[in-house]
Amino acid sequence: MTVFKSSFSVDAANRRQEAMGLCAVGGHRCVDLCLPGSSALSGPGAVQGWERGSLTVVCRYGPGWVTYRKWWCRGAVWGICNVLVQTTGSEQEVRRGRVSIRDHQENRTFTVTMEELRLDDADTYRCGIEREGTNLGAQVKVTVDPGKSMCLCGAHGAQGGPGRAGGEGLEAAHILSLFPCSSQLSSVHFWLPVLLKVPLLLSLLGAVLWVSRPQRGPPDMEPATP
Repeated sequence: MTVFKSSFSVDAANRRQEAMGLCAVGGHRCVDLCLPGSSALSGPGAVQGWERGSLTVVCRYGPGWVTYRKWWCRGAVWGICNVLVQTTGSEQEVRRGRVSIRDHQENRTFTVTMEELRLDDADTYRCGIEREGTNLGAQVKVTVDPGKSMCLCGAHGAQGGPGRAGGEGLEAAHILSLFPCSSQLSSVHFWLPVLLKVPLLLSLLGAVLWVSRPQRGPPDMEPATP
């Protein structure tokens, strides 16, 4: 198990960071370090997924952190956060079990995907950047709800692919998503095949009745009276 050991004591290194425009706030818990006018690292704060489904977390970082290693760890306590997956400093996707991470350096974002979600995956996670001294980290609360019937929702007109610059591919990746079917939509999917089969069943029933009807011979002829 890989853990990060961090210290929030004010030392000479921290003072040098402050002189360079880096700031650290929050005392004894993990918070973002920020650059003047922008956040060095930010995450969605909270995400929700469904059992047996998947979810994707997008974390953004500021200039100057492009070639640093990005990671995804699990744990509410910053000092013992268990690193699940980590990049190599490049854009190559790294996968460990049901979790994968990829750095999109052109638009300074990295994505973490958790697949085949389980109820016990619900926890506090962090997306972070490995650096000398205190690591950068942004807390993400993950909740997993019991599995339901899933429907695919898509939007037309999406351009680009996952590897395109400018973030077009990244946005397109979020256009298709799985969501729990509403009861109304589920009813439609259930009743539509039934209604389509009813005429066929009635036709077959009519054919069976027609074939099995009793056969009648010609009426008896009475002899003619002379």
